[in-house]
Amino acid sequence: MSKKTPWYSTALKAVVGIMIILAGFFGMKQLGLLKGEAPKRDIPERIKVVEVKTINNGNLSTTLAIQGRLQAYNKIALFTEVGGAVRETGRPFKEGTYFKKGQTLLRIDDNEARFTLQSQKATLMNAVANMMPDLKIDYPESFAVWNDYLTNFDVDQTLPALPEARDQREKLFVAGRNLYSQFYSIKSLEDRLAKYTLTAPFSGVLTEAVVDQGAVVRPGQQLGEIMATGYYELVATVPLSELQFLETGGKVDLYSEDIAGRWSGTIRRISDQIDGGSQTVDVFIGVTGRELREGMYLRGEADARVFENVVEIDRNKLIDEEKVFVVENDTLLRQLPVTVRKFSRDRVIIAGLPDGAKLLDSEVAGPYDGMRVKLATAQESSETAAKPVTASEPVSK
Repeated sequence: MSKKTPWYSTALKAVVGIMIILAGFFGMKQLGLLKGEAPKRDIPERIKVVEVKTINNGNLSTTLAIQGRLQAYNKIALFTEVGGAVRETGRPFKEGTYFKKGQTLLRIDDNEARFTLQSQKATLMNAVANMMPDLKIDYPESFAVWNDYLTNFDVDQTLPALPEARDQREKLFVAGRNLYSQFYSIKSLEDRLAKYTLTAPFSGVLTEAVVDQGAVVRPGQQLGEIMATGYYELVATVPLSELQFLETGGKVDLYSEDIAGRWSGTIRRISDQIDGGSQTVDVFIGVTGRELREGMYLRGEADARVFENVVEIDRNKLIDEEKVFVVENDTLLRQLPVTVRKFSRDRVIIAGLPDGAKLLDSEVAGPYDGMRVKLATAQESSETAAKPVTASEPVSK
């Protein structure tokens, strides 16, 4: 039969264990104090090497991208003021036919109008002849002039002006025979007779023909359409925000993506109307060329205004469209405010930087105002430029 362990023996063992633990704790702490704190290592600050571009302000001529379609400068619809049957002229009145200025486009049968005119001329000649006996008695000094007029009178020729009266009495004498009224009626008929022949107002080609030979036309009817060749206008739409850069008389260099060649145009007009939907304005550019055709699509660059005391930089160098980074004292990055004068797709024209300022011209990760930097040497710049960039090797910033 086993004996029970006395209670005081168990308590003694517990006390001894606690003392051993406390002794170990205080011993480790004492060793730590004897060892002392480990010395701190200073981590050197990494200063980024950057490249800069020295600012040199000056006057800068700019251009503005232009695009649009050509339309004929002279293009008119043809109408007739008289009626009748269309007659042969020797050249077909068909779409695509070319006519020189003054050449007959169309002739309408004028026999009836011609006979009426000749009848009126014969009546006038008879009235002058009946006046001659009284004129010889009352105004003998004018008889020879009127006699020559009557002798040279020809109903098939254009009616000449009546002899001028020597005084008021002779003028009333002639008017009493109704000669002035007959004269002006005949001149009106002559003017109307000329309208039976339609001539080309300028050299051009028919773009539309709606009547054929033998057709009967009525006054006011449209006959076709003629367009002058060689001189056109490019209708370009320019954003309202960029209209300030253009002015009438400016030159435009134009080209086509479909045919070879370049053409020089001139800004002729700038519309006062604004397209409410697109906020654009039509600009009309005059251009000539034998290779040009109506409806062609052309692109080009127009001479814009000259900016003074500005510099052009890459657009990605602009911060919030109003600031740039410069290197101050060759050691610190500073943000300077600038004024944007003109935007383009990849470039921007700015003003406000002093001459000699060093614009940050390299990529820097997380730049901030007051950041310490170091200017790259000529050797470092050349090595960076010559270092190839591959897909497996990231670009150092």
